Parts: sequence; structure tokens; C-alpha cells
Amino acid sequence: MSRQQDGRAYTSVNGYVYAMTTVQVQVRVPKRVARELDRWVSEGRFANRSEAIKTVLALYEEREKTREFYRMLLKRGEEAKKKPGSLIPLAEIP
Repeated sequence: MSRQQDGRAYTSVNGYVYAMTTVQVQVRVPKRVARELDRWVSEGRFANRSEAIKTVLALYEEREKTREFYRMLLKRGEEAKKKPGSLIPLAEIP
């Protein structure tokens, strides 16, 4: 169930209510991308183009967070080599 109030969409999930503020943006994509989005929707992968685009953006955001975490691990690994008494090198973690 979803309803609008004060510009926010409220969705009830398992008895809990979550508020999410959203804004509308216009995106121009090549025709082939629009056709691909439409195919995904027609196959039932997504409810609509908007849901497909939000999912792709969320996956991209997650990938960037993973890359940032990996860079931090590499940095900490280098720091561990310089300070072996205080940090464990990544290579020593099974």
C-alpha cells in the first residue's frame, strides 16, 4: 500500500511505515536503451522504466561503495606492512 502526503511517498511494509522523499528528474537516453528498458518491463523484470532505472542506479552505487572499500583495504594493507606491530597485513588473513 502506498500513499502521498506532504510530497513524500509512504509505503507500508509488514506493518511498518517508511517515508522516502523522492524528486522527479528527466533523463534522456539513446533509443536502444529505452527499448532495452521496455523489454525488461515487458519480461516482468521491472514494473516500469522508473523502477528499472532506480535499480540500475542502486547497483552502480553499490559497486562504487565496494570499490571504495577495496581501495581502503589496499591502503590498510600497505599501512600494515609499514607498521606490522599494530596492523595485520591482508595477506596473513585466511
